Amino acid sequence: MNVRQKPAEKVWKEFKEQEKLTDEQLIKFQKYEALLTEWNKNINLTAIHNLSEMVQRHFRDSLALRNCEDLGKIKSITDVGAGAGFPSIPLKIMFPHLGVILLEVNKKKQLFLKELIKVLELEGVEVCGIDWRTFLRTTEGDIDLFLARASLPDDELIRMFKPGCSYKKSQLVYWASMQWEPDERTVPFIKKECEYTIKKRNLKLVFLGL
Repeated sequence: MNVRQKPAEKVWKEFKEQEKLTDEQLIKFQKYEALLTEWNKNINLTAIHNLSEMVQRHFRDSLALRNCEDLGKIKSITDVGAGAGFPSIPLKIMFPHLGVILLEVNKKKQLFLKELIKVLELEGVEVCGIDWRTFLRTTEGDIDLFLARASLPDDELIRMFKPGCSYKKSQLVYWASMQWEPDERTVPFIKKECEYTIKKRNLKLVFLGL
């Protein structure tokens, strides 16, 4: 079945109004989409090819966090399984002060992320190629928020709250569907849930911490 696409100009106009973007921010999102579409021809970055769907289900879904958390007070975020840069790069576009670490083990995706950082002229963004468990075991630092969107299961993510982990006092935000059921080991770490809707899809952000 062919899905009728909205004209690109209308899609971008609606997105700018919905998210209250500046002209500069809109240009960065347009460059982001163009690069993603080009690279997606050769490596699997997203299954979404429709511009409207990409804007709604990637860009707007990533930005849902700012309705649940005062990101002006957040200094640093780490994207677990960053893939094509969601949710961290859209958040970085909106909040340039954020320090960002992109955790991604796939070499081709690392190359895309590095090119994206260059094209968007982003500062304070680092691509880290080690896996989640190794990152928790071998690094330390001040990270306010860990973000996980369609990357690792929740029972794997809560390893960060183990007593010996240097990040145990950080907060984790998990992008989930309304039907998501947490692992029984995850339940004690749930601090709040924030519901939102994208394209008539009911979703929620789950905040985890000690």
